[in-house]
Amino acid sequence: MTHRFDAGGDGAPYSATVRLTGRRVGSLGVMKADTFVHEETFDGIVPGSGHVSITSWVYGLRAGEWTVNAELVRPDRYAGATRPASGWRRGAAEQISRATWSWRRWRITEGLALPVKTRWALIAPLAGMPAVVPGSFTALGVLGVVVALVVQSAILSGEGVEVGGTLAASLLAVISGLIGAKLWSRVLHPGESLLRPGWAVDGFLVVAPLVAVAALSVLDLPIGLFLDATTPGMFLAVAIGRVGCFFTGCCAGRCTSSRWGVWSSDRRIGARRIPTQLLESATGLLFAGVSAVLVLGHVIGVQGGVFVVAVASYFLVRQLLLRLRSEPRQYLWQRTSPLVPKRA
Repeated sequence: MTHRFDAGGDGAPYSATVRLTGRRVGSLGVMKADTFVHEETFDGIVPGSGHVSITSWVYGLRAGEWTVNAELVRPDRYAGATRPASGWRRGAAEQISRATWSWRRWRITEGLALPVKTRWALIAPLAGMPAVVPGSFTALGVLGVVVALVVQSAILSGEGVEVGGTLAASLLAVISGLIGAKLWSRVLHPGESLLRPGWAVDGFLVVAPLVAVAALSVLDLPIGLFLDATTPGMFLAVAIGRVGCFFTGCCAGRCTSSRWGVWSSDRRIGARRIPTQLLESATGLLFAGVSAVLVLGHVIGVQGGVFVVAVASYFLVRQLLLRLRSEPRQYLWQRTSPLVPKRA
């Protein structure tokens, strides 16, 4: 279920609690199994960011249709009270409306308060959410890999290199890189299951080249030329894949009241955000274009030089973009406990 409210005027970010109360349609009496109360707290609501949407899931209910009401509790100042900033307190509950998303207007609008149908828990994450297209990351990720391989093969073919062996090395590197991305994501988020969605591009960019170099050494193929030819396509894949991140709701930027923010969702809170995914996509596109010019023009005389310079530069830019994300970046040396608390 998705509801919406106005974030309020200027001020510091605040937390808001949403209380959902539901009753199964057609139930008789007030049996516990036919009602529920669910509370959830949403942090980082930024005043001045306009309409915000919050998406909630409630599990363990009896199958059927449910009528659901939503109340919002937040500091009095943002609920319309006149209490000064020095006297903020938990405000009274206010009713908030159901929300729907308009792709044509790219905005959240008020929806109809119709009963909500239950669904199988495994497919609950595929429910409609504002500004989210489930599966878009997978689809565009696969497209990015295909584009990368096509560009790489075209460059190598133009250099007179037989692409059969290099394609095999590339596929092995891609598979190994995906495993590295999943494992590195697990290192960064040790409390999460390997079956949960989540990939770390850093792990891919470290593991894939190492596996490719090893495979090329066995096949006796030119390593430096291969790496340079891979660079433009690899960054095109980044550009395409990050658009998928944007529409999937992962790697989201911080909420902002800036007019330059773009309304998007992290699958939980929909709001005006710093478009970190689109910024990284634009970075990938820029790196792809520049590296293509350098490779095709043989500007750098050392084979493999374009790859090394491009990847090193990308890592630097990426560190800046990571600081703009809503999820705080936690490095290994900053951890004092191997456990990461789960959200309520």
